[in-house]
Amino acid sequence: MLQDLDHAIDAVTQEGGHASGTLRINAGEGAMRVLLERVVPSFLARYPHVALDLVTEGRLVDIVQQGFDAGIRLAEAVPQDMIAIPLGPDFRFLAVAAPTYLAKAGRPVTPDDLPQHRCIRQRLPSGKLYRWEFEKHGQEIAIDVPGGLTLDHTMLMAEAAAGGLGIAFIPESAAVPWLRDGRLTPLLEDWSPYVGGLRLYYPGRRHVPAALRAFINTVKELNRPAAS
Repeated sequence: MLQDLDHAIDAVTQEGGHASGTLRINAGEGAMRVLLERVVPSFLARYPHVALDLVTEGRLVDIVQQGFDAGIRLAEAVPQDMIAIPLGPDFRFLAVAAPTYLAKAGRPVTPDDLPQHRCIRQRLPSGKLYRWEFEKHGQEIAIDVPGGLTLDHTMLMAEAAAGGLGIAFIPESAAVPWLRDGRLTPLLEDWSPYVGGLRLYYPGRRHVPAALRAFINTVKELNRPAAS
């Protein structure tokens, strides 16, 4: 009965626009940028009594154990016991390189050509090196690419590739500014399918406080297609 009362109180406060308290959310840097651009302005304008405590964390953490209300990760990384809702569209990783590099080294036609190239490798927050993953017509390939440069930041990888230092494998969204002005060229696009994008996730077995419910509703509203 007490839990039902809590739900009723939260519903009333949310409907009145008075959700309050602190909402703690854990996310990677790229996800946090999306959150700040697409969700936070609308949410804070609508719910001024909620304080957002946003923590950038490269490693995947246990949000319950670490005291977070919610987390944001790629769909494939969300724990199975969590409730997840889309934060944005599906996306893909894309191999990219500068035209100057391709003029000297040639253009890879399939992922099997990558060992003959200079690749900009990525070190994950866990310390492991990321294996580049490709898929075409059901054929999946994961390659531990060679390369003399290893970085742990997506934007630095994009900048290094734009500087002609080799081929990088990064989220397409991160490469857009360089792709638009021609400083980067997309590669192996037919081997780069779209996968599940970012998800806002939270424990399904716990009571959802009004502040989190308000945040969830804001995300859902922003994801609705615009009426034609």
